Amino acid sequence: MSTTPAPPRASLLLLAYLAFVSLGLPDGLLGVGWPSISGDFGVPTEAVGLLLTAGTVGYLISSVLAGFTLARVGVGALLAGSTLLASLALTGYAVSPALAVVVGCALLLGLGSGAIDSGLNAYAAGAFGPRHMNWMHAFFGLGVAIGPLIMTATLSAGLAWRWGYGIVAAAQLALAAAFALTVRAWRRVPAPTEPGAAVAPPAPRLPIRATLRLPVVWSGALAFAVYVAIEVSAGLWAFLLLTVGRGLSPAVAGGCVSAYWGSLFVGRVVQGVVAERLGARLVLRASLAGMAVGAALIAVPGSAVPAVLGLVVVGFAAAPVFPLLTLTTAERVGPAHADRAIGLQIGAAGVGAALVPAGLGVLIGAMSVQVLGPALVVLALGLIVLYEVGARRPGPQRPVSTVAGPDQPTAPAPAGAAGEAGQPLSGPVLPVVDGR
Repeated sequence: MSTTPAPPRASLLLLAYLAFVSLGLPDGLLGVGWPSISGDFGVPTEAVGLLLTAGTVGYLISSVLAGFTLARVGVGALLAGSTLLASLALTGYAVSPALAVVVGCALLLGLGSGAIDSGLNAYAAGAFGPRHMNWMHAFFGLGVAIGPLIMTATLSAGLAWRWGYGIVAAAQLALAAAFALTVRAWRRVPAPTEPGAAVAPPAPRLPIRATLRLPVVWSGALAFAVYVAIEVSAGLWAFLLLTVGRGLSPAVAGGCVSAYWGSLFVGRVVQGVVAERLGARLVLRASLAGMAVGAALIAVPGSAVPAVLGLVVVGFAAAPVFPLLTLTTAERVGPAHADRAIGLQIGAAGVGAALVPAGLGVLIGAMSVQVLGPALVVLALGLIVLYEVGARRPGPQRPVSTVAGPDQPTAPAPAGAAGEAGQPLSGPVLPVVDGR
């Protein structure tokens, strides 16, 4: 039986790319707009932590819940509702009379963004190939880059910071309308089977505890947390390492940090094509090894040259890891568990992005910035171990599909393929989101 999903529609690809641009826009707005925001409300600079905390909490809650509710509400409806929520939250930013209202809007924005991230990743894992999966994540970086330009242009034109959020809110509203108009198009239809092939039954709904009992689900979630911890930590603390630890000027160090983020973007564009030709597993293993090598270069003391080279290597090598780990989730946990596992993975990524870089900051303050390189080496090696554990651990068995001829009976499913209440632990190999 053929299980290759049909090529994605161009309109859905465009919407997926635009949705990831929209995920990055608010992050870029805040960095440039916060001095004006804090001045308007008369609050100290560090009050931005309230917004970041509220946004992170909302993101974690919705990304996990989206994975567990996706099969019930459908990806199209989830994306339309979540994008509308994000638009309303950004509108709240634009009209907020006090910081407390902005903090509440940050929570709503996190709820909307987490659901968009989790829902689109779950859909793309079953409907897109490695190339489009990587490109979709590359568009997030494009959104992060466009956000500061929007806010900078707004402030340079003599307008209040609120206009920047209003512009992005309007764009989000248009995107929500587009998702609402294409709700049915987001329903996945199984690829047509070959002549004479047995028709696969729909994947059964499984109890939540069946997913939560799988060790591979939790090792995968931990791998996502470690990966994002490396990505964010390298970008956050590289400037301090290059200036204080390696003696570069702020201007040069800033350019090097930009090169790190640029290599991440370019790597996703380039390696999406490579992964489609060589396969996700080979590219993943090479990328994880490259991250360890880059981290080791960053750890080399003395000259700034190895550290700068290591940053670029880490960025380029890390580029396809998040998309390809998401894409191969169903291979590790089974298609019937993939939606929930992806939700947990996206949530774990948020935890890793919040806790590990902050913990490294405490460690740097207690010791020195020189600990960044060794810490990245340890994290990179740990990520390799987590990936190999998940890749080698057999997931839930899938029913065996055979092509039955006119005089041939269909082979029975292997023993052990049944789960609770006699139901199979995973359905046939179908797209992750198939309208069930």
